[in-house]
Amino acid sequence: MFDKKYDVIVVGGGHAGAEAAAAAANMGSSTLLVTMQLQNIAQMSCNPAMGGIAKGQIVREIDALGGYSGIVSDTSAIQFKMLNKSKGPAMWSPRTQNDRMLFAEHWRLMLEQTPNVDFYQDMVNELIIRDSKVCGVKTSLGISIEADAVILTNGTFLNGLIHIGEKQFGGGRAGEKAATGITEQLVDLGFDSGRMKTGTPPRVDGRSLNYDLMIPQPGDSIPAKFSYTNTKSLERQLDCYMTHTSIEVHNLLKEGFDRSPMFNGRIKSLGPRYCPSIEDKINRFADKDAHQIFVEPEGWNTVEVYVNGFSTSLPEDVQFKALRSVKGFEKVKFFRPGYAIEYDYFPPTQLKHSLETKLISNLFFAGQINGTTGYEEAAAQGLMAGINAHLKINEEESFVLQRDEAYIGVLIDDLITKGTEEPYRMFTSRAEYRTLLRQDNADFRLTARAYKLGIAKQDRMIRMEQKMKESLGFVEFFKETSVTPEQINPILEEVGSATVKQGGKLFKVFSRPKVSLEHLRKLDVVASYIDENNLDVEVLEQAEIQVKYAGYIEKEKNNADKLHRLEYVKIPEHFDYSKLKSLSFEAREKLKSIQPVSIAQASRISGVSPSDISVLLVALGR
Repeated sequence: MFDKKYDVIVVGGGHAGAEAAAAAANMGSSTLLVTMQLQNIAQMSCNPAMGGIAKGQIVREIDALGGYSGIVSDTSAIQFKMLNKSKGPAMWSPRTQNDRMLFAEHWRLMLEQTPNVDFYQDMVNELIIRDSKVCGVKTSLGISIEADAVILTNGTFLNGLIHIGEKQFGGGRAGEKAATGITEQLVDLGFDSGRMKTGTPPRVDGRSLNYDLMIPQPGDSIPAKFSYTNTKSLERQLDCYMTHTSIEVHNLLKEGFDRSPMFNGRIKSLGPRYCPSIEDKINRFADKDAHQIFVEPEGWNTVEVYVNGFSTSLPEDVQFKALRSVKGFEKVKFFRPGYAIEYDYFPPTQLKHSLETKLISNLFFAGQINGTTGYEEAAAQGLMAGINAHLKINEEESFVLQRDEAYIGVLIDDLITKGTEEPYRMFTSRAEYRTLLRQDNADFRLTARAYKLGIAKQDRMIRMEQKMKESLGFVEFFKETSVTPEQINPILEEVGSATVKQGGKLFKVFSRPKVSLEHLRKLDVVASYIDENNLDVEVLEQAEIQVKYAGYIEKEKNNADKLHRLEYVKIPEHFDYSKLKSLSFEAREKLKSIQPVSIAQASRISGVSPSDISVLLVALGR
């Protein structure tokens, strides 16, 4: 069946596998995507959403690098929200609710329209290894397929085990069998492996819910989008809703704790800290009388609803009884219960920064196999693995993003240098250069590099250069244009900012916290410049951020330099971390457990953020 040798074989068709196949193929590699179910390519196994805090920045970086996730998110969106708008732009994070079926369909169609991508449906259960170099794969049908590089993106399928109460059965996802053979072979080759857990909530019939008892959660009135290409913004949106658990709900759930695999010892692996199951939340946060539940539609034309915040592995009868006590869910009908799944992963310290394994040449890992959680984290790793697999077989230098270049660089550096013992997810607090790594400037940071690699096409480069030229030109306009007190003082009085007695440059006035571009557009000179140059919303936003946060960016660079100089400061033995209330809960917990001897060691602990290190430095008088 396979009389040709492929350049790259991608094993697994989830978010990591889809981006890996697209990247390798777009760079010119003949690529085969092997997956157990072709109809489930890039399926949203958990919540029907893309982006969020820090994750939205990753999607925009993937798009700036020529990946597909941003485009697919835009074309399948049913709602768009920019999170954290009340904070500074370094914290703004785009998020979409998506039509689950459309998302997978658009991903598959984009892959099918990508030259150099072939598809095959089968389970890969063995790697072909010769002289510590991967040379292809063998499938469950006994078919050998040769390749110069292989990328493993197995998700939750490696020896996957599903738990619902006291029931457990093999599976990589509801209704799909687990993948076997790969873990055992890699362990025999000398790899360390471990087990992790993730979970998902019940899916329910939206027709059985009473939305009048819930709080609507609409999208933005003027929705933006992920991709820097010409995808369209939403013209209509679907609302999500919010409700809450209660003491009654918690008590009903507790009735099933003795049958919970989490509490009776059946599940021994760690789950994602920042997406805990409802039983874990009740147990860990016993002082809370209620927890938020977000009711998320699965698409434009389906009645299926995702119950975000109610992830559980409790027995199905307990899930049903408790959920019927949630406001708005009194008559709920289940499509399927929630469940937990345990699966194999490989500690990512066994990888190079290119995501190639240290033990076997030309073998790359991406996604949950590396101990991460989240579509966005997986897609980012897949993209980088696809790029680097192509570069490796063509004997070119690896493509590695630094921590000050991209959240993707932070993600991979954290995994490679710190490892992880629980599912890793990205947060803005993990990036010490987050003012530089904003969601609005990902194209400025990355598109030129992607174009040089050949993965971003010329139209992307032209679009980025035009946007940069216009935004920098607008910033220069503010630096060069002067205003008189008579022109500017009425605006300053309106916003409650101190008036001026002398004229000055607009840049200085614009730098004031209370003065926005909307205020300055009342000046004829500003309005005329915008109209004459036909500046769009992206350019205006970019210029405003560059003016207002110029000082913060410079300060961040200086702080980073100081942090580098102080990284070897010693921490006293038996240091009492409980006294540092500004430390995050996770950092305090892990620092007390590991007891690092230096700031350098502390900074490498997964979950200890740069802001936590700053708190430590202050406490140590540095």
